[in-house]
Amino acid sequence: MKNPQPSVSAPSVLFGAFDRHNFGDLLFPHLMTALLPERAFAFAGLVERDLRAFGGHRVRPLGAERPLQLIHVGGELLACTAWQAAVMLLDPAGAAAAIARYDADPVAAAAWAARQLGTSRLAPYVAGREALAPGGTLIFNAVGGVDWPHLSLAHREAVKTALRQADWASVRDHLTQAALRAEGLDVPLCPDPAVMVAACFGERIAVRQHHGEVQALRTDFPQGYLALQFSADFDDDATLDALVRELSRVVAATGLGLVCYRAGAAPWHDDARLYDILQQRLPPGTTRLFESLNLWDICALIAASRGAVGSSLHGRIVALAYGLPRVSLIPPQQGGRPLKATAFAETWEPDSVPRGVTVDEIERAVKQALAAPTGVLQDNAASLRAGYLQSQAQWTGLLER
Repeated sequence: MKNPQPSVSAPSVLFGAFDRHNFGDLLFPHLMTALLPERAFAFAGLVERDLRAFGGHRVRPLGAERPLQLIHVGGELLACTAWQAAVMLLDPAGAAAAIARYDADPVAAAAWAARQLGTSRLAPYVAGREALAPGGTLIFNAVGGVDWPHLSLAHREAVKTALRQADWASVRDHLTQAALRAEGLDVPLCPDPAVMVAACFGERIAVRQHHGEVQALRTDFPQGYLALQFSADFDDDATLDALVRELSRVVAATGLGLVCYRAGAAPWHDDARLYDILQQRLPPGTTRLFESLNLWDICALIAASRGAVGSSLHGRIVALAYGLPRVSLIPPQQGGRPLKATAFAETWEPDSVPRGVTVDEIERAVKQALAAPTGVLQDNAASLRAGYLQSQAQWTGLLER
């Protein structure tokens, strides 16, 4: 029996998956507090965590103390299952043990996940009006759910119930919007909040660019570098062979270095071991490993780069916010399933910018991205900033009632 954890208690609560190490999720609550500076927030997830060492927040579980305002801050919350959430909140050894024990038994896995998380919600990062004080305000801000068609009927019904109860809801991509519309829910689009990162934290990030690891990389690669990231999904021999081949061609054609970073250290995210393999096989002196897992160091790494290549959606969006070229990598086993980075790019970005590509297409896509006019990239960033602020303005007044 686990010891009871203190649950969050405050009138206004930001709720999301920032109780684990994932780049975008760690960024969301910072953006909300910067964009709503007159309000004081508590930070709630599913478990108690202190991620301040990584630039995150001290997070408490959403529990019995019901707030007056609950804001789902963003992210792929609609499609995250209890099993996925529970595994990603473990350490690597615990995750491996849970997968070995439960992955083949969905019924047992669901029961285990409910015990781990302390909630029976099928979509644990989606809270309905039952989580609020009477008369409270429920907001879903630019959330995603591109995997909607592959969710269980019960999961979809739970999410629809919560969305129908909301005072305001928006989604960040056209696939999620279309899926909900087919279910009878007409939810407006809103760009992901991370499009605001340069506007909100430009000075803070600029300081990081001129210190520590990022400054050393700027010295090591005077012609510039690409910020490179890919998840553990790319861990097979054929994929690694293709990455080495395509990235070697990119280095030869552009003269740019490659800096590998982890956008997430939680299970099912990024594996530093793959970067070690890549560095050993790429031409000597062309590749560096970025050690820091601090949110602001990662932002600075991308902001100081010549562009971003990777499977992380928020690596892409931070590059977008800085008007930089970007290429999203499609995992080798993705098949026909939708990819959130591709869905976002299709919804919000100009056709001149590459969207999702396989590892065999990296050289072509990087050349295309680097050739995109700077003015087009900067105009796109400015347009999405304006679009985000316009959407947020439609629900912030609801917090005052």
